[in-house]
Amino acid sequence: MPSTRPTVVLVHGGCSDATTWFGVVAELHCRALTVLAVANPLRGLAHDAAYLADVVAGIDGPVVLVGHSYGGAVITEAGAAPNVLALVYVAAYLPDVGESHETLAGRFAPAPLIPRLRRTGFTSGGTERATELSVPADCFRPLVAADLDAEVAQVLAAIQRPVAERVVTDAPTVAAWRAKPSWALVTGADQALAPAVQRFTAERAGATVLELPDASHAVAVSRPSAVAEFIHEAAGSASVRPAAASPR
Repeated sequence: MPSTRPTVVLVHGGCSDATTWFGVVAELHCRALTVLAVANPLRGLAHDAAYLADVVAGIDGPVVLVGHSYGGAVITEAGAAPNVLALVYVAAYLPDVGESHETLAGRFAPAPLIPRLRRTGFTSGGTERATELSVPADCFRPLVAADLDAEVAQVLAAIQRPVAERVVTDAPTVAAWRAKPSWALVTGADQALAPAVQRFTAERAGATVLELPDASHAVAVSRPSAVAEFIHEAAGSASVRPAAASPR
């Protein structure tokens, strides 16, 4: 019996929004895939993963979840949904249960972007004060999008959505990659998320890995065809086999 082709659900990371998937969506459409680019709330891992889980529950049929950057943590938490066939990580990290980004990144040399992030206070939950992170405009191209034209990088910097700082210390309660096949696209020239973190977590998960040595963190914008082809391969592979646990 032929398998149902999955819906590809794209989840952006912090200091970004769903428009960064524009080129990838167009390329996936050319490959006859159904695609949904989700507006990640960026308010905290539990909140964001619950939102994504609701989106996935509303999709009739199998799903391949794709997460960029912090979106990798979100799909790790939400990816346990029964209709999720596979997980694809793009310039992302694959945290384990109880493992925050802060804990994980502390095992490696820090990415150059981390100390340059801007912290701004905001009101959360009516009266509670919290902090969110954004990338200063003068840092955006060199530390996030070095392989993009300056004009495009300026636009991305202007439309970025700040992310709640708590996502750095939030940790998943489930690691879906332990029970679902995973793929990881590693960005070798990444200045925002250390390539060593990407490689370590991908290898630990037994993920199928593709490394683009010269790609920046903004790889979905700078290399949409390569990203889309990687997702297409993962979706094709996942649709012909069950999402059974693999040895870790």
